[in-house]
Amino acid sequence: MCRSIKTLRPPYAEMVTEEDMRAAALQYVRKISGFRQPAAHNAEAFDAAVEQVTAATKELLDTLVVRGK
Repeated sequence: MCRSIKTLRPPYAEMVTEEDMRAAALQYVRKISGFRQPAAHNAEAFDAAVEQVTAATKELLDTLVVRGK
């Protein structure tokens, strides 16, 4: 997938910020869309996707149960 996206769950990351989650979401959306920076007519869709992926990431990390922690 995208090698610049870091693992954000323990034990790989003890402290994860909103910025960390948004950075991962941005890299994901860039990768799947093929745009580093979208054209003006695609900016709204691009930004909405980043926000949705950020929210999904937060929900996932908030509900994961890591055993042996």
